[in-house]
Amino acid sequence: MTTALALDTNQLQRLSGLPTELALQQAASFLAHLLKDPDFVQSRILPFLEEARYREEDWYVAHRHDAEDGSFSLQVFVWPPETGTKIHDHSSWGAYCCAIGSVLEERYERLDDGSVPEHARLKKVWQLSWSPEDGASTVLPGDGGIHRVGNPGESTAISVHLYGPQIGEVDGRDYDLSRDYVCDRWEDL
Repeated sequence: MTTALALDTNQLQRLSGLPTELALQQAASFLAHLLKDPDFVQSRILPFLEEARYREEDWYVAHRHDAEDGSFSLQVFVWPPETGTKIHDHSSWGAYCCAIGSVLEERYERLDDGSVPEHARLKKVWQLSWSPEDGASTVLPGDGGIHRVGNPGESTAISVHLYGPQIGEVDGRDYDLSRDYVCDRWEDL
């Protein structure tokens, strides 16, 4: 990790203890500053852009820094062209900034009350394209942050994500619109 990031891990641990809304504001600010740090970009972004030219696969997490106490996870995602996540949520708050290229985010609202196991009816409520100039996107845990992220473009995109402490045992949930289905996700996306 860069010197700047090593110095900020204490800040990230303090941030993770804040109420969710305040933590999200500060996480967005932290990411914006981090992506202006030339050392971070040089060591944790540009090498993955070069590496992605030789890898033809789905999106992936190229670098991950998890706090030993589980208070945060900082991750660098690489998005080859025409790749994306399933519709999902997280059991933590999250924020991300696009460092290179752009990614498309779709947000969903749950229409049912969650009372039927493995059933969820969703409605897409908005979509936005995020580029380095657009700032950070933030998501609440659970139903407050149902989304899908992907790169519909023709060139590789890279984004940096910051997640707060996980609430509960599962990592989040995956949704399938075609079957109105939802299931717990026990591992990372």
